[in-house]
Amino acid sequence: MKLYITYGTQHYLENLPEASSDHSILLESSGDAALIAELEGENPFQEGHGYEILNARGQLKEGSFAVLNHIQVTEEGRSLFEERFKQRAGLVEQEPGFAAIRVLRPEENDPYIVMTLWKSQGDFTSWQQSNAYAEAHKNRGTGSGLPQTLFSGPSFVKEYDVVSKS
Repeated sequence: MKLYITYGTQHYLENLPEASSDHSILLESSGDAALIAELEGENPFQEGHGYEILNARGQLKEGSFAVLNHIQVTEEGRSLFEERFKQRAGLVEQEPGFAAIRVLRPEENDPYIVMTLWKSQGDFTSWQQSNAYAEAHKNRGTGSGLPQTLFSGPSFVKEYDVVSKS
């Protein structure tokens, strides 16, 4: 299974043929938008980014709020980074309001993306203040965490509202 993302304005993306397919969701944040298609097969977008799904839980269409954490990983660090995510505790799935998670390996030189979907922004905020969040991130910046040499640059997070679930 693959996941494809293309970016643009909401007006532009909602008029693409893929926007009305059963496997797509449209996201919006302060005038920026992203159209996501989860499917077997080739990239349906002319200007889309492709990702292999390394880990998937839940249904994308169950969420109303999406968080995409973009993580820049060096070529040499990919296998260790992926192995660490395969061993993740999976505590987020037990949180109230959790809808879905996708851990995404880029097909090109793009950052990895860890995407979570929530029933509401409040559910995401509650998770960030939970023991499960603290446990999942307890090794960040410590000797037990991933070495900083694995990362080719800073990570960044983008939050979106789900505006259309085809």
